[in-house]
Amino acid sequence: MDADGSNQFNLTNNEANDFGSAWSPDGEKIAFGSDRDGNSEIYVMDADGSNPTNLTNNEAWDALPAWSPNGDRVIFHSDRDDNFEIYVMDADGNNLTRLTNSGASDIAPAWSP
Repeated sequence: MDADGSNQFNLTNNEANDFGSAWSPDGEKIAFGSDRDGNSEIYVMDADGSNPTNLTNNEAWDALPAWSPNGDRVIFHSDRDDNFEIYVMDADGNNLTRLTNSGASDIAPAWSP
């Protein structure tokens, strides 16, 4: 929607839960979590809601994406190691790396500018 609340429109239209959205720094893409494949995964779509692409495909719960300041990477949390840890991947879903191994539940990751 516009900043004044006008021109609202739905970006996703399916029976799934789509949540935890994050705009890319250039405003061209939106990363979000969705259970549209029966499990919470990270997706990215164009800013107008077109071209949704699944970036993760794992039986674990992947959610809460955040873009790196330059838009090259996406950070998120996942319980793929039986505990919520922080992961990072390239913006196209490649080069997945676990960043934490704390034994505690690490959630809601964010980038420092």
